[in-house]
Amino acid sequence: MARHEERLAKWANEGRTGSPPVDASTVILIRDVGAGMETLMLRKNSKIAFGGMWVFPGGRVDEEDRAGLAPDDDLGAARRAAVREAAEEATLAIPHDAMLPFSHWTPPPITPRRFLTWFFLAAAPSGPVVVDQGEILDHAWMSPAEALERRAANEIEVAPPTFVSLFELARWSSVDEAMGGVALRAPERFATRISVQDDGPVALWHGDAGYDAGDASLPGPRHRLSMAGAGWRYERD
Repeated sequence: MARHEERLAKWANEGRTGSPPVDASTVILIRDVGAGMETLMLRKNSKIAFGGMWVFPGGRVDEEDRAGLAPDDDLGAARRAAVREAAEEATLAIPHDAMLPFSHWTPPPITPRRFLTWFFLAAAPSGPVVVDQGEILDHAWMSPAEALERRAANEIEVAPPTFVSLFELARWSSVDEAMGGVALRAPERFATRISVQDDGPVALWHGDAGYDAGDASLPGPRHRLSMAGAGWRYERD
């Protein structure tokens, strides 16, 4: 397990080209409700990064999150940041060891503000969610399917990593099922490349036939998010 986490920690050092990157961390909080599962979504203030979007609790990794850690322990710092951000943005206390690494995202070099982001998954603790009405203006518990439906109806706006995470979460119907599934697999790395097509941009990831060339028009296997207006479509062979 220690070697596994060391390998995961190295991911955050990859893709550091283009505009200076910022390390960040996000925690997907889930809870059981009725016969299904919900996740906590927060709406960002429109005046800050990802303004107006609905996101999972999270933010940049601060220097305080690295205190006492090895200089290259980005995974450990990301865990601390996710715990801190959940407390600051939603007033929820998440134990460090309750979070499972879910995925890691590297944006394309052309992105103006590049956040190299660890996503974690955790069962939501009991207690009310309180937002500060400053950085975070609203919150809602939604099933992953509901969140995707609301995005398709232009009721909410989400970033591509949030969309893909919701898509994957929709496979599971309970906290135990989701946590068990994530515990059995290695977190996936998404290093994004963007291909601009006539009907809109396409985010390409490893395994897509057009990934290496950055060309979504190439035939072959698919691992992409087509972002044409409201009709976003995630494809994966």
